[in-house]
Amino acid sequence: MNISLFGLGYVGCVSLGCLAQAGHSLIGVDLIDSKIDMINSGKPTIIEKDIKNIIYSNWKKGRICATNDYIDAVRKTDISIICVGTPSTKEGHLNLNYIYNTAKQIGQGLRIKGNFHVIVIRSTVPPGTNEKVGLIIEKASGKKRNEGFAVVSNPEFLREGTAVEDYYNPPFTILASDSTKALHLVKEIYKNINTPIEETEINVAEVIKYVNNSFHALKITFANEVGNICKKLQIDSHKVMDLFCRDKKLNLSSYYFKPGFAYGGSCLPKDLKAFRILAYDLYLKTPVLESIENSNEIQKQIAFDMIENTGKKKIGILGLSFKKGTDDLRYSPIVEIAEILLGKGYKMLIYDEKVSLSKITGTNKDFIEQRIPHLSKILTDDFNFVVSKSDVLVITHNERKFSMLNKKFPKKKIIDLARITDKQSHVNYNGICW
Repeated sequence: MNISLFGLGYVGCVSLGCLAQAGHSLIGVDLIDSKIDMINSGKPTIIEKDIKNIIYSNWKKGRICATNDYIDAVRKTDISIICVGTPSTKEGHLNLNYIYNTAKQIGQGLRIKGNFHVIVIRSTVPPGTNEKVGLIIEKASGKKRNEGFAVVSNPEFLREGTAVEDYYNPPFTILASDSTKALHLVKEIYKNINTPIEETEINVAEVIKYVNNSFHALKITFANEVGNICKKLQIDSHKVMDLFCRDKKLNLSSYYFKPGFAYGGSCLPKDLKAFRILAYDLYLKTPVLESIENSNEIQKQIAFDMIENTGKKKIGILGLSFKKGTDDLRYSPIVEIAEILLGKGYKMLIYDEKVSLSKITGTNKDFIEQRIPHLSKILTDDFNFVVSKSDVLVITHNERKFSMLNKKFPKKKIIDLARITDKQSHVNYNGICW
């Protein structure tokens, strides 16, 4: 396939070489003459393991060249890949001028071209960029999106130092477009990559790189804070984290990565606070650890605001324990919210099949007597009674019997803190993080 690639920096140079290695013909496009000259001499524009030999061998085979003539590059190719930089502005936003200028250039090239053309965005961009690029190309080319051209979002996951290895072994290849034809063509250029192709919505593809890199930064900082505490205690931090990483069931898994309500229970709040206080006693600053509880409190406030904003006073809470399948009420975030609602004069009923007043003993009993001493008046095991007497249903547990409430009771406002289903549509439904 004939491909033009805009931007001969890190991502661009690696993509240029690896696509040529797969048998495609590549035209690199850049504004910097020195980069163009290097490619046209069979030399890479970056220092990176294996890329020197890849660029040279494919230049020698005539599969690689470079130019600043963007109109000619578009005219001679079927696909244009955007790999230009998106540096930070002073305010911290991404500077998208290079993206938009490239889109305009591609559009100008398409004005004199007759056949269908695909534009692939590899650069890291914020949500909405795919749509904006399409509008710019429409204006510059005089062609209509998905008729004369289409735009595909295809974020890259290349690390400097292992970029070639990462190109051939990514965790997945993400593709998103409003054109089935374009997706089919782009899939062809990745058919030799041994990884699953994930098709998704355009805005999901645009935001995933932010999520990935923010989490990677969080992991590094978290490990450093653990290391600082361990050093003060004369504990080998690498042995600690090596052991931590062996737990693939919880520590390195998808188990806790589901957006939703605040955490609670007898372990997480207690142990987090103890670890944070331990650091404080050692005269260490641990801003990541210190911010976790604050963020959790914000999540509780979001849930409370959702209830308050309904303007209704009759509230039914479905699930009182800190998570489903248990009767543990200690540090249950919904208990705190119920307490506030009662204090503000809301009428409330609570249903939780695992929590029985007659069986509440020990720490559970002490906790409830301190937080909601009038629990006996509002807690019931009659599910239908709670539903019928409430204007707002607050769902905190992902139980099967809760999943059809929006269809059975379309006039009741439903606040979902547990994501009971991923197919909610009616106007009175509101999920906390979705």
